[in-house]
Amino acid sequence: MDVIEDPLVPARVANPSAPAQPAVLEAKGRPVGLALAALGIVYGDIGTSPLYALKQAIQAGGTPTPESILGILSLIFWALIVIVSAKYAILIMRADNHGEGGIVAMLALLDIRHAPSGSWRASLLVVGLVGAALLYGDGVITPAISVLSAVEGLKLDVPGIARWVVPLTLLILAGLFLVQRRGTEAIGKVFGPVMLVWFAAIGLLGLFGISRAPGVLAALSPWHAAGFLIHAGPLVSFAVLGAAFLAVTGGEAMYADMGHFGRLPIRLGWFCVALPCLVLNYFGQGALLLRDPAAIENPFYLLSPGWAHLPLVAFATLATIIASQAIISGAFSLTQQSIQLGFLPRMRVLHTATREAGQIYMPGVNWLLAAGTFGAVVTFGTSDALGGAYGIAVSLLMMITTVLAALVALRWGYNPAAVLAVNGFFLLVDLVFFASNCTKLLEGGWFPLLIAGLVAFLMMTWRKGGALLAAVHAGMRVPEAQFCAMLQADPPVRVRGAAAVFGAATDIPLALIHHLKHNHVLHERMLLVSTQTVETPHVLAEERATVTAMPAGLTRGDRRKIGGQAAIAIGG
Repeated sequence: MDVIEDPLVPARVANPSAPAQPAVLEAKGRPVGLALAALGIVYGDIGTSPLYALKQAIQAGGTPTPESILGILSLIFWALIVIVSAKYAILIMRADNHGEGGIVAMLALLDIRHAPSGSWRASLLVVGLVGAALLYGDGVITPAISVLSAVEGLKLDVPGIARWVVPLTLLILAGLFLVQRRGTEAIGKVFGPVMLVWFAAIGLLGLFGISRAPGVLAALSPWHAAGFLIHAGPLVSFAVLGAAFLAVTGGEAMYADMGHFGRLPIRLGWFCVALPCLVLNYFGQGALLLRDPAAIENPFYLLSPGWAHLPLVAFATLATIIASQAIISGAFSLTQQSIQLGFLPRMRVLHTATREAGQIYMPGVNWLLAAGTFGAVVTFGTSDALGGAYGIAVSLLMMITTVLAALVALRWGYNPAAVLAVNGFFLLVDLVFFASNCTKLLEGGWFPLLIAGLVAFLMMTWRKGGALLAAVHAGMRVPEAQFCAMLQADPPVRVRGAAAVFGAATDIPLALIHHLKHNHVLHERMLLVSTQTVETPHVLAEERATVTAMPAGLTRGDRRKIGGQAAIAIGG
């Protein structure tokens, strides 16, 4: 059978009449299991922030003093509460598109992908695409700084190993990207329990540190954060804010990875495990610094007994490998949504789970991220240097997310005054952190912004090119009824055999029109095949395809597919 594919038809034709169904089917009794898996996929990044966040924030504040230690601890604590807990876990995660999260999901909810050029909606689309592209910039920095910060712990006990830190980091990262093809479900089964033990370990270490200097709990009061920022001066305050922001980077993965696990498991993992253990560890490090300011050299590792340093380095390295998984999984989800909405060219999408449509692996994206990550490790060389590159992309992404979330809430009919008050508050917080991170632009902040700019340019170019092509060919398609009438009025020569023509679900594909125009023949059996993407992990056998007889020896076949995989292939 001959196959003719219409090049003007997108790889995926979304079905607007399909019922809205969540991408993740959360059966009863599964949220706890999914929450455990989410610990490895979603919270690996933010869960390993204690390796470097407090250290860099206090160093940015100058010589450690009790006032600065308590103030910075308070700042980190309330950043976790306001940005991650209140904004992302409670507010932002309500804006899902058939179970999927992320910037592109918000663009779909706002329905602005077909906005005319020059309109405010088109400008908003550009902002949204820039926000989506920022995730890729973050995606190359996160694995680099996470693994580097863990491997650098070896220098405490083995100083001569310093020159091997970068090669070891590259070797570990290569292994991480190699296992991606196994899928987030398989990875989560292994990573989830490991991260549960990691959170328990850092929580216990922190509890031990707090028990030796319980006065550190005074930092729970927001007045310590406010007092420090007021008295430190604008330059120091901005530097500290930019460094303290490292404690919340990774929080955006909660929303980006929502399609992998669902809203409830992700919230359970955060409020029941990740948040309490992170707070305990940060306060444990603060307690250590109150007793011994010289421990600023590496407060995370020095919080543990000397005999535990090397085992903790090994455990931290494993945890940072897992940390990188959150951003990689988010990049897969973002790319898939971008392709479906026409913002990126079609790429290979492999579904890695039978129960969750959101669990995918994209080889092309995986290895592009790997190349960028290796480049970041080689270029910057240390976690301190990468700290300057980290944060600016995430803070800008969080700011854009807040704006789009407000527009989604207004579209859903929420009270405008309430939306302005709530989202306005979060936007103000985002603006402060973004401004503080802008001070690191020349120190390395340009690196993720450069990557994000290239991706955003590709997205906007692809969308504009698709729109121009669609406009040119809009009047070239022939309606179904008119084409059949033409065949009946002037029958062409029919040759033996069958041919399948791939095209849209309506009208006649241009490929068939040109074939008839230039060759003046048609096969005896002509099958017009179209595809529709559905939002469920499974399609029942009896619903996978419909076949409709048409006049003039034509047959139309519609197939339904899940994500990037065809549910059935129709033959002649």
